[in-house]
Amino acid sequence: MSKAGPDEGGGIIESHPEKPPNDNAPGGMMTGAGWTKVSCPCCVSERVEPLVLVKLGETVRPETKRWLIRLIGAPQKDGGAALLAHPGEDVTGDIIMVSAPRCTLLQATEELGLCKTYNNGEMETFSYDDRDNFRHSDNMDLFLTLAEKQYIVKYELESLRARRDVRIPGLADKYTLQNRDNIWQKMSSAGVVVDSFPLHNKAKLKGLSKSWYSGSQLSQPLDSVNAYFGSTVGYYFSFLDFYTWSLVPPAILGLSITYFSSEVQKEAVEAVAGSQAEVHEGDAGLAVSGHMIQAVFSMLWSTVFMELWKRRSSSTSYRWGTLHLAERFAEPRPAFHGSLGVNPVTGRMEPLFPEWQRDLRMALVSIPVVILFLGMVVLGMLVFYWGETQVMWLHEEWDSMVSQTLLYAPSVLHIVYTNVLATVYKTVAQSLTEFENHREESAFQNHLTAKVLVFTFFNYFAVLFHIAFVKHDVPLLRKRLASLLIITQLVNQVTEVVVPFLVDRFISAPHRTETEDDPEEDKFRNQITLPVFPGLFAEYIELLVQFGYLSLFSCIYPLTAVLLLINNVTEIRSDAYKICKLFRKPFSAPTANMGVWQIAFEILSYVAVVSNCWLLTLSPQLQRMRHEGRISNTDIVLFAIVVEHILIIVKLIVAALIPDEPGWIRKKRARMQYTSMQAIRRQNLSSEES
Repeated sequence: MSKAGPDEGGGIIESHPEKPPNDNAPGGMMTGAGWTKVSCPCCVSERVEPLVLVKLGETVRPETKRWLIRLIGAPQKDGGAALLAHPGEDVTGDIIMVSAPRCTLLQATEELGLCKTYNNGEMETFSYDDRDNFRHSDNMDLFLTLAEKQYIVKYELESLRARRDVRIPGLADKYTLQNRDNIWQKMSSAGVVVDSFPLHNKAKLKGLSKSWYSGSQLSQPLDSVNAYFGSTVGYYFSFLDFYTWSLVPPAILGLSITYFSSEVQKEAVEAVAGSQAEVHEGDAGLAVSGHMIQAVFSMLWSTVFMELWKRRSSSTSYRWGTLHLAERFAEPRPAFHGSLGVNPVTGRMEPLFPEWQRDLRMALVSIPVVILFLGMVVLGMLVFYWGETQVMWLHEEWDSMVSQTLLYAPSVLHIVYTNVLATVYKTVAQSLTEFENHREESAFQNHLTAKVLVFTFFNYFAVLFHIAFVKHDVPLLRKRLASLLIITQLVNQVTEVVVPFLVDRFISAPHRTETEDDPEEDKFRNQITLPVFPGLFAEYIELLVQFGYLSLFSCIYPLTAVLLLINNVTEIRSDAYKICKLFRKPFSAPTANMGVWQIAFEILSYVAVVSNCWLLTLSPQLQRMRHEGRISNTDIVLFAIVVEHILIIVKLIVAALIPDEPGWIRKKRARMQYTSMQAIRRQNLSSEES
């Protein structure tokens, strides 16, 4: 190893091997065998586990790669990331393996506000100065999960900023780093860094797969999922698990209503068969009663479900150490750009972008584009109605098996249209949010999610609301809902699992065959051929739409919960298989809850009150009374408004009676806040004394 010394090109400490390794490179090796040198004695370990693979461009020159390795391995005080870097096979290769030493991991744990187990067995917010009093702080394999270590590497790499103007060896002058430039973003735009992703640990992944989806077990190993994939993925599967088993009560109720009501049985069959239901006098009262029970139950169920989930979520965040994440004025997003200036809050030199310009971009570009896509939703809805009219006319004329089959065509085509439109819109929404140039990652995600949620609600529910409250066609609404529940779930399973599996099996897999004797770097390279994990956006959207079908319209089709329960039992395993086998491992930022998705589910539960109350006004019993003159339209409207307000009040009372956090979690949170305040006070006293 060469002695550390200043790098003339960029003020970086040189601490990399003079001679690149050529055997058994990154498979868990001695720190001296090609890895950059660590300056802290406590960080030296016999073996290094590669955590992240950085893929370089094919035209990157060796001097550029050497410079990047020095940058990654240099101490933070000298402008580096204080990580461990390995050149792979040799300095001319196109990969860099990255790991992290103990001190860097511990310092980042404090910056992120993660909670860890103290010597007394309680979870406490980690403090680097008090690190010796935290359990396993000397053993990173026990102290941090694999997902946490890999995210910390990403966090440190993306936080790299130039200390002054620096010319990068091997690159043109136009890629010269300016003071406070985000180095990682600059490397990406210059084509030096093509990709970076966390590496799978084959042994851990095999054990997780066996306990997750390979066996016959019904429960999920959520703690193991969190340890391997991180809390972002862990929360999704925890919510999916809780939501799936929470469908059992409404499913039982729906089956009971269908079993005891011949009219509901007839409606369910006709919804699938595609013909319209006819209400029989003798059974109308029983059918209305069943639908009313289903409506009231769904409204109350959605409230209890969300309140119990929040309690489970807070308990989970305590167990996973994310209950008290740091709220700090973070570094700007890597993609954030602007004129260099002094941040008035932090005093740091960084890119600044006027708020009025962002607002102008949203007003003149983002909002009109979103409205344009909403107009395309309306256009699709009008074409759907036209198609419904045409196939009904053909069925009346032909009255054959062919015409019976064609009754489904408008619904199927419209479902395909809405799914394709949603896919295109998501890409457009991503570009729009990037164009708005948000400084913080949280602001970026919130604006992106808001755009997608508005479109999703309109795209998936506009037709149903129009059928119900404009056309007042309950049989068509029931048929449309049944089509959505059956066809959409089949389409989702094919597009999310079957297609990726076939692509992997016949296209990607043949290019990454490996044997036990292959060099470790070849095995790591094989992971590059896996497609990038598309994220959990589509998965949450699917659950939100499901929740909307159940809470908004289940009184029309009581078997909704039954179909959702069957789908989700298989969804858990298919999603687990997909993330383990068909995609690269994703980075996962520590998170304390579902974030904005939880708010979306809660809002939908309140919209469900309004929807169900007005749907009940379309019941055959009330409509017959209106035609007979026993009740007026005004009476029906007043009845709906009164019931709606009563149920909203009941929902608010139920929500208030079920605290968002268990009592012991509130005490733990208060304890953490008190401990943090005491630590700050001790630091202030120490500073004053010195």
